[in-house]
Amino acid sequence: MSRVRTATAAGVARITLARADKRNALDQLMVQALLDAVRAAGADASVRVVLIDADGPDFCAGADLEALAAMLDTAPELQRKDADLLGELFVALRGLPKPVVAAVRGRALAGGAGLATACDIVLAHEESRLGYPEVKVGFVPAMVMTMLRRTVGEKPAFELVATGRQVDAREALALGLVSRVLAAATFDAEVQREVAALAATSANALRLTKKLFYALDTRGFESGISLGAQTNVESRATPEFREGVTKFARGKEGP
Repeated sequence: MSRVRTATAAGVARITLARADKRNALDQLMVQALLDAVRAAGADASVRVVLIDADGPDFCAGADLEALAAMLDTAPELQRKDADLLGELFVALRGLPKPVVAAVRGRALAGGAGLATACDIVLAHEESRLGYPEVKVGFVPAMVMTMLRRTVGEKPAFELVATGRQVDAREALALGLVSRVLAAATFDAEVQREVAALAATSANALRLTKKLFYALDTRGFESGISLGAQTNVESRATPEFREGVTKFARGKEGP
């Protein structure tokens, strides 16, 4: 049975975690299927935005602990291969030249919270909860900490990983873990409106925006301004900019 379901329509690639009986827990097969789906969406010229959602009441419970237990006595290099695969998924999401939206319903825990925050926009159901409870089973939230440290401040980030407590959608919004909190009654409709609006936006503008946004992670102030100027010039050469600015100028100047 497939762990991931995909569908593409109107410029949106929808990737659905389809392992509801396991609360969409991440094992090697699930992570590989997600990675394949993300790469396929990146290669599809018709796709302008990627939506990641999930079957069942929970977005993702994190790593499949049964699968991890089965690996306890395997060689360290196999353990590293398993961890690296999840890392590849997070890197692929960050490097995808298209915006990725996570629609989080229910619980997003441990690697599931990491999967959500690895996306560019996180739309949270008002009853959703996020957390990093790895320490409660003697584990370390190692694979997700890079996203967490970039998403919230140092002190709240450490408190989350050290205590393993879960936060509700409103606190997650205040911390910066999610982009918006959506009402339960209109959650699905608002998610669809959000991704449709993104899909209607210039693909080149979104590509360049995302590329510059994350490139600034490793830049100093002056270097960032310089890279911004370079991207500014690059964007001026796109057909969408030429069309948009010409229409605006004509509107201001009259027919």
